[in-house]
Amino acid sequence: MKQVYAPGCAFKIYKPELAERVLGFLDRQLGGVPEHLVCCQHEPGLESGTRVINTCAGCDRRYRSLYSGITTVSLWEVLAESENFPFPDYKGAEMTVHDACPTRTEERVHKAVRRLLERMNIKVVEPEHTGTDQRCCGDSFYPSLPAERIKEKMRERAAEMPREDVAVYCISCIKSMHIGGKKPRYIVDLLFGEDTVIGTFEPEEWHSELQKFIDEH
Repeated sequence: MKQVYAPGCAFKIYKPELAERVLGFLDRQLGGVPEHLVCCQHEPGLESGTRVINTCAGCDRRYRSLYSGITTVSLWEVLAESENFPFPDYKGAEMTVHDACPTRTEERVHKAVRRLLERMNIKVVEPEHTGTDQRCCGDSFYPSLPAERIKEKMRERAAEMPREDVAVYCISCIKSMHIGGKKPRYIVDLLFGEDTVIGTFEPEEWHSELQKFIDEH
C-alpha cells in the first residue's frame, strides 16, 4: 500500500519546520513516505489505493469522502499505537479537549487523540459537549456570519471549556480558543515539546492567508 503524508495547508502555514519533523519521523518509521502538498480541495492526483496520513481534520473528511480509491488515516491514529515515538511527559497536567468539527462522526480520531494525551501523561478533563456531541469552535461559521458574530461564538465555545489549557488538533481551533480567552495547546506542539503560537488570528485575516495558500497549492 502506497502512503503519503499530507500536512495540510494550515499546518504548513503555522510551522513548516514542525511539519518537516513529522514527515521525518513517518519516513523513518514507515519507510519512504513522501510529502503530499496538493490541497485537499483540489484533485489530489494520487494513484488508486493510496492512503493519506493527515494532520488536518478537513483533509481527513475530504480525502475519505471526495476522492475515489483514496483512503485516509489521521496522524493521531498512527502515533497512538507507535512503539518508537519519544512521548514527552507532562507530569499529569490537566487539559480539556476541543474536538474538530470535520471529525464529529469519527470516534476513531477522538479515541486516538485522547490516547496520545494519555501517553504524554496529560489528564483529560472533558467539556460537557465533546466527541460526537462536540460544538463548533466558531470558525466554521466563516464567511456566513460577520466576523464579530463569529468571535462571539468562539467566546461562547471557549467558555464551555473546564480548563484554561485546551488541547486542539486543528490550526483554526488555535485561533478560536485564543480569541475565546483560553490557552490553546496544539497536539503536534505537545508531541514535540514546543509552545503553541497564535500567529494571525482575526477571522478575515486568517482565512485570507489560508485561501492564498490553498490557491497556490
